Amino acid sequence: MTERPALSKGEIEVARALWELKHGTVREVFESFPESRGIDFTTVQTYLRRLEQKGYVNVKLEGRTRVYSPRVKPRTVIRETVDDLVDRLFAGETFPLMQHLIEDRNVSQEDLDALKTLLDQLTEERNESE
Repeated sequence: MTERPALSKGEIEVARALWELKHGTVREVFESFPESRGIDFTTVQTYLRRLEQKGYVNVKLEGRTRVYSPRVKPRTVIRETVDDLVDRLFAGETFPLMQHLIEDRNVSQEDLDALKTLLDQLTEERNESE
């Protein structure tokens, strides 16, 4: 696995916009944000350049225009970010994070039911492999 620098909140926000677009210029990424967000063009440009430097996006020149595309899938960024959070904040222990999310983040009954189904499934699979 490639070690990439972690992303700031703003960089993640711009990366998320680029994932939605699949590829885009600074202008296209900028225009994908709602006006109410209040982000300016140069900020988006700065974040895209940082994402390029950190290895999260590719850049292709089309004439004089830089077109950005994701280099790293969202799932990879989520995994790396959560792994880093668990290591730094919970000393590598996953249960305290799960407990926090379930108890403090107003998980819906539907999500709790889905989680129970997943846990039952995982328990069954582990019992079968033993």
